[in-house]
Amino acid sequence: MRRRTFLKTGGAGALSLFCTSAGFAEEKAVRPNIVWIVAEDMSCHFGYQDEPLVKTPHVDRLAREGVIFDAAYVTCPVCSPSRSALITGMYQTTIGAHNHRSFRGTIKHDLPAPVRTVPEYFKATGYYVCNGTDSEAKSRGKTDYNFNYSSNLYDGAGYEGAAPGQPFFMQFQLSGGKFRKGNVEHPVSPDKVVLPPYYPDDPVMREDWAQYLNSVMYVDQELGKIMARLETDGHTKNTVVFFTTDHGISHARGKQFLYEEGTHVPLVVWAPGRIPTGSVRRELVSHIDIAATSLHFAGIPVPAHMESRPLFGPDARPREFVISARDRCDETVERLRSVRRGTFTYIRNFYPERPHLQPNAYKDDKDIVIRLRELYAEGKLAGHPAERLFTAPRPREELYDRGTDPWELTNLADDPAHAQTLGELRGVLDNWIRETNDQGQTPEAEAAYDADMAVYMARKNEPEYIETMRKNIAQMKTWAKDGK
Repeated sequence: MRRRTFLKTGGAGALSLFCTSAGFAEEKAVRPNIVWIVAEDMSCHFGYQDEPLVKTPHVDRLAREGVIFDAAYVTCPVCSPSRSALITGMYQTTIGAHNHRSFRGTIKHDLPAPVRTVPEYFKATGYYVCNGTDSEAKSRGKTDYNFNYSSNLYDGAGYEGAAPGQPFFMQFQLSGGKFRKGNVEHPVSPDKVVLPPYYPDDPVMREDWAQYLNSVMYVDQELGKIMARLETDGHTKNTVVFFTTDHGISHARGKQFLYEEGTHVPLVVWAPGRIPTGSVRRELVSHIDIAATSLHFAGIPVPAHMESRPLFGPDARPREFVISARDRCDETVERLRSVRRGTFTYIRNFYPERPHLQPNAYKDDKDIVIRLRELYAEGKLAGHPAERLFTAPRPREELYDRGTDPWELTNLADDPAHAQTLGELRGVLDNWIRETNDQGQTPEAEAAYDADMAVYMARKNEPEYIETMRKNIAQMKTWAKDGK
C-alpha cells in the first residue's frame, strides 16, 4: 500500500482487531517466544560466511540449525534510521525517520497513522515485551528511533518479568563492532589481516580490522550465553531467534554508505520444528522483513500498510529488488539511494559535487579515517581505489555487477553494454521514490537542522568534537547556498 493511501486509513482501533481474533484464546498458550539478537556495526564476517580468521561456533551452530539468508540488506546503513525501519516494518524514508538522530525533543514527530511499532502489536496480543542491553539484559537496551514513542513501549529489560506461560518478545542489543573488543581467546593478529582491495594495505588499517574481527568473536560469545540461558530457562523448544546486525562495519566505505560493506548484513532465523534445518536462501531480503516474519510466527496478522514482508508462510513473496537509502548523518547532509536486483547494484548520488567522505565529526574522529586523510594528503593514494573517497565530483550514478566485481570497484554506468540495465534500475528507483513518497525528496528545514544540532552538541562533553561539528555545519550550509 502506498504511503499516501495508508495515511488516509487511520489507525483507530487497529490494534484491538488482534485481541478479538478467532481462536486467540486457544492459541495463546502455544505461541512462540520471539527473540531478536541485534549486533551493532557488523558486516558479513562470521565463520559460516567463510571468514577464515575468526572462530564463531555459536553463530555457526545457529546457522546450521536454522535458515541462512545470505542476501539480506538494511534499508539504511546508519543505526537510528535502520532501527526506526526495523521496529516498524517500514522504510525510514516512508515514515519520515530518515535523518539520523533527528527529532530528539526538538520537533514533535509522531509516526503517521496507522503505523505502529512491532512491540505494540505484540503487547496487544498478550506478549511480554522487553529490550535489554548485552547478553545479560540487566538494563534497558538501545531504542535509537527517530520518532516519538511511549515510555511504556517496553515492559522491562529481560524476559524474566513475563508471567508463567506468557510468551515474550525480547530484543538483545549487542555492542558488536561499535566498540572494538579484544578480550577473546584467540585474537586476530593484524599481520594476518587481508584488507578489501578498496583500502590501502597500511598498519593502522590492518590493526583496526583485526580489532573488528575480534569483536565478531566477542559477539559470538555473547550469542552463546544467550542461547545457553534460553536453554536453561526451558525456552529453546518454543522460541524463534533472529540474529542480525543493524548495518555494516563502521569503516570508510561501510557505515553511512550504500556499498556492500555498509548494507549487506548477516541474517539467520532459528526456529526448531517450524522451519527447515540447515538451509540457505539466496533471494534478496530486506532488513525490515524481520518485522512481518516475527508477527507471522506469533500468529499476529501483518498490517496491510506494512512494507515488511514475511519470509515464511503462505504470504511470503520474494522481492524482485531491495532498496537502501542514506540521508543526513549527524551534521553531514547527504542523500543516497540504491537498488539491488539480481547481481547488479545501482547507486544514485544526489549531491555528486561533494566528496564521498564529506566532513563528519563522528567518522573523522576514527583512526582509520584520520589515516586515510593523511595518506591522501601525502599523495599516497594516487591511482588507488581509496582515492575516490576524497575526489569530487562523484559520479551521479554508479552501477556494479557483483557477479564479476564483488568489491564494487568498476563503475559500469557509462558502459554502453550496460545501458539497458542502467535504465531499468534507474526506473525502478524513480518508481519506488514516487510510490513510497520518499520523504528525502523534501530538504530538511534549516531550523529543524539547527535545532537538532544544538541538542546533539549540548549532550556532548567534548570541546574539540563540538568545534569540529561547528565547522562542519558551516561547510554544509556553504555547500547548500552554492547549490552543491
